[in-house]
Amino acid sequence: MSSIQKTSFFLGPFVWLVSLLMHTNYQESSLLLMLGVAFWMILWWIAEVVPIYVTALLPMVLFPALGIFSVQETFQPYANPIIFLFMGGFIIALAMEKRKLHLRIALNLIKITGTKPTGIILGFSIATAFLSMWISNTATTVMMLPIAMSVMQLLKQQEETKEYKKFGLALMLAIAYSANIGGTMTLIGTPPNVVFAGFLLERYQIEIGFGEWMLIGVPFGILMLTITYFVLTKGMIKIQLPKIEGAKQLIANELLALGKMQKAESMVLSVFVLTASLWMFKGQVNTLIFGSVVLNNTSIAMIGGLLMFCLPVRLSSSEFLLDWKAMKDLPWGILLLFGGGLSLAAGLQSVGAIDIVGAVVASNLTISLLLMIIGLATLSLFATEIMSNVALVTVLIPVVFGISDQLGVNPFELTVPVVLAASCAFMMPISTPPNAVVYSSGQIKIKQMMRVGFVLNIATIVLLSTLVYWLVPLVFGN
Repeated sequence: MSSIQKTSFFLGPFVWLVSLLMHTNYQESSLLLMLGVAFWMILWWIAEVVPIYVTALLPMVLFPALGIFSVQETFQPYANPIIFLFMGGFIIALAMEKRKLHLRIALNLIKITGTKPTGIILGFSIATAFLSMWISNTATTVMMLPIAMSVMQLLKQQEETKEYKKFGLALMLAIAYSANIGGTMTLIGTPPNVVFAGFLLERYQIEIGFGEWMLIGVPFGILMLTITYFVLTKGMIKIQLPKIEGAKQLIANELLALGKMQKAESMVLSVFVLTASLWMFKGQVNTLIFGSVVLNNTSIAMIGGLLMFCLPVRLSSSEFLLDWKAMKDLPWGILLLFGGGLSLAAGLQSVGAIDIVGAVVASNLTISLLLMIIGLATLSLFATEIMSNVALVTVLIPVVFGISDQLGVNPFELTVPVVLAASCAFMMPISTPPNAVVYSSGQIKIKQMMRVGFVLNIATIVLLSTLVYWLVPLVFGN
């Protein structure tokens, strides 16, 4: 444990204890006690004194004990529908991984883009981003890394020169960055998106449509992937290698090893396509088939998840697409983290803390909406380089909602750039799991990642601010 973590370990509970002593009436007591709990949780989240999922459990004990909420009110956010949306998405992803459908998709996408070094980088970028739209960006990166290392080994046999090292650097960074960017493109692609959807449902009773989010996320993702590709191959890292002999055969061999698509794999693909289609066209399905709102994002996700457990591959041997043992790999901590964040936000809202902060900030703001968007995107992007993106949006989004309400502006215009920027940490290995995974390959030095990452951070801010300023009002209204 570092000195900062040790200090934070004691400072969080100490400030909370001080808040117990600094009140004279009930209303003031509630505000101070809530601020004490918030300080404790935020400090422990930033310093990661204990696993951030553990910190998210503090409201379960503190809120009822302090009289902030009843036991039922405290635990209610931990069963928010958005949490089950993500759970359903996780289950579908587990089935794809178990049946190796994700690997088949990746290899076929890489195969399409050719065997030139720049084509290989493009193929890995597209494959990684596409998979990260639907499954964990960490799992995607872990899967793509050994394939990329095999390509690197082929090249090493031909020539190990300065150009070889540049190609290796560009390929590794392309995988990490594409995994981060891909997650922004769908509602379930990365945890910050789901946290945002949960807060929005809780505060405004607005459910974001899966297709609605993609109208923002997909254009941003495609443009950001394009910028990243050119920065890595034509800009900061110029790739000038000739065609890599044997790369085509390597991909073909990997596909051959997978064999033909088996029954179970095709069934998982069918469920995946069905779920994604229902997410995107649920409005039409509800209108044409049910005549009312029967399906929502969460129920669709759980339909897909349940089908993975209920569709038999071989009924005689009781083999289904997924068994319960696979659920040990489901990231339960993330689900608890969502609940803790929603509970904390509800507590702050109940004592008026969010509205107070929003009013103070709003009354001192004289800048234009565009400059505010740029400022918030910059804050989110560089803050997420050193802290968990989930913890960051959990803390920041409720405050930004408060600012939006006080200014009377569309909350989407200020919160969407914060959410998207939180998933675009490009500078440090510690910033995101994909960055850390590719750093472990030995092909990247920290200063190289920081140099390229800083340029992409600036590009992200410019693109995100411009896109959100013009596109969000069209998608979500004024």
